[in-house]
Amino acid sequence: MGASEAGPIRLGLIGTGLAVEKLHWPALRRLPDRFVVTAFADRSAAQGERFSSYSGVDMAGFTPDHHRLLARDDVDAVLISVPIPSLYEVAEHSLAAGKDVLCEKPTGTDEEQAQAFLALEDRHPDRTILIGENYFYRDDIRHARALLDDGAIGKLHLMAWRRAGHLVPREGSFTSTPWRHRPQYRGGVYLDAGVHDIAQIRMLCGEITRVHAAVQWVNSTIDSPSDLTLNLAFAGGAIGNYTSTYSEIAVPEEPNDMRLYGTEGVLVLSGPEAERRVTLSRPDGTSQTDVFRGIDNGYYAELCNFSDAVRHGEPVVGTVGQSVANMLVVLRALDSAEQHAVMPLDELRGTGGVPLWRPRSASGLFDGLPGDRSRNTDISAGIDHPLISTVDSP
Repeated sequence: MGASEAGPIRLGLIGTGLAVEKLHWPALRRLPDRFVVTAFADRSAAQGERFSSYSGVDMAGFTPDHHRLLARDDVDAVLISVPIPSLYEVAEHSLAAGKDVLCEKPTGTDEEQAQAFLALEDRHPDRTILIGENYFYRDDIRHARALLDDGAIGKLHLMAWRRAGHLVPREGSFTSTPWRHRPQYRGGVYLDAGVHDIAQIRMLCGEITRVHAAVQWVNSTIDSPSDLTLNLAFAGGAIGNYTSTYSEIAVPEEPNDMRLYGTEGVLVLSGPEAERRVTLSRPDGTSQTDVFRGIDNGYYAELCNFSDAVRHGEPVVGTVGQSVANMLVVLRALDSAEQHAVMPLDELRGTGGVPLWRPRSASGLFDGLPGDRSRNTDISAGIDHPLISTVDSP
């Protein structure tokens, strides 16, 4: 079946909850030349009506049964955004129906299902499958990766990252989702949200060879570990520590920045979603900060990669294998905490790591992508200048 070469990809949405409303639809509506939503499925008619109301997609395209959506001839590909325990089953149905698939992460509920996802991909070599990991496509992370690839800090020897945040159920937010409170998947919040951080670590530091972890369960609103401290060893020789807390009580505001220490400099990723910053500090005391405003956290670029893969056979960065690798780091960390032992990650050796995505047929990292990017070359004066050198404005 697949997408025809004429016109935008005819997309079916399976699941129209918060992830579609807050993350995917804002990007989809900016890509009318690449996608048109022709059908959408959700078990909740009320949720379907809500999607129709803000998207303008007619309720004639709605069905509560995703099998009916998959039977439609005017659906070339699907975006699967359902609870984690249902991801594998819906992906399996979609591929069997001949659809290309963009599926939310992670690849299943545990290691067994992750391996089943890999086997599922092998059974459908003629279909495009992208597992949504927006951190692989985020502008600030890709820029930091390009700096590392260019040798901006020399040889990386240490990664340090601490993240602290307040997590309790709030109406209208992802924390309000009932299936997240009592998750039917191992690791709870760390297999759901934590895999994003693992993706960033792997993207910037390379493959992980060993982990040693400890956890705490001190948030009564979630049935999962709330705290994780994780020591890591990387294939390139660097070491690192990642410490995270999803706190039940409010915590003081913290920078939550990631620091990468090299033999010739230090790279710091910091800032809220509205203003991401990548600061390069050199041994001579000079520094530069690249500022990213109005970027969409990677969903726009992720959709571009998916459409280019479907239309033009471009490789995807968010492969099943990459998502499984992120999962395995979390799962081995949980194993380590439970067994009080260092756990190897032999499965990731020799995989080549995460490739750096660039827009198709583009010379720069950001050609055609939304957002404002500037370089502050005088930190004390706070003067922003157009971003130059390794960063290209669209």
